[in-house]
Amino acid sequence: MKRTLVVLGILVGAGALGWILFAWVPALVAPRQATRGATTAPDLPAGARTIRATLYYGNEGGDGLVGVEREVLQADDTAEQARNILERQLEAAPAPLLQVVPDATRVRTVFVISGGTAYVDLTGEVSSAHSGGSLDELLTVYAIVDALTVNLPSITSVQILIDGKEVDTLAGHVDLRRPLPANRTLIRPPAS
Repeated sequence: MKRTLVVLGILVGAGALGWILFAWVPALVAPRQATRGATTAPDLPAGARTIRATLYYGNEGGDGLVGVEREVLQADDTAEQARNILERQLEAAPAPLLQVVPDATRVRTVFVISGGTAYVDLTGEVSSAHSGGSLDELLTVYAIVDALTVNLPSITSVQILIDGKEVDTLAGHVDLRRPLPANRTLIRPPAS
């Protein structure tokens, strides 16, 4: 009886180890699944007032951001314009660039306080669906921060919130406990 329990324990342990190796490990070590850019962006409403804004997407190598000018709906105040820029930023990246913000992420609200800090409240997918890794997290954060600080001079820094709450980080690497100024060191020239 004792021997049967030992054999049964070994079989259960081996089965659990096999399940971990074949089910979990490939998902943990799989390469980042970035969203490849779409060939066309969704159309803006006919006759809508627009502005040209520089939005940021991952370069083909995935190690930097490339600025792309796109049409964005024009708004009457800074917070609404910031929201329009972010909503356009969250659309598919133009080919062959990569969308660095997780696909399901949505803008909940944006508000700007005196002094130029924009508070950007995003849905939880920006964190829960994030691919992880310090570089990927930097690209996500600064695609958002730079899209606002470059296009709206009255915004000097951006505080990212998730589901209405302050967070320490998106995926464990970039400190989000305070508003962040622009960071142009991640911007690369477009490929020729």
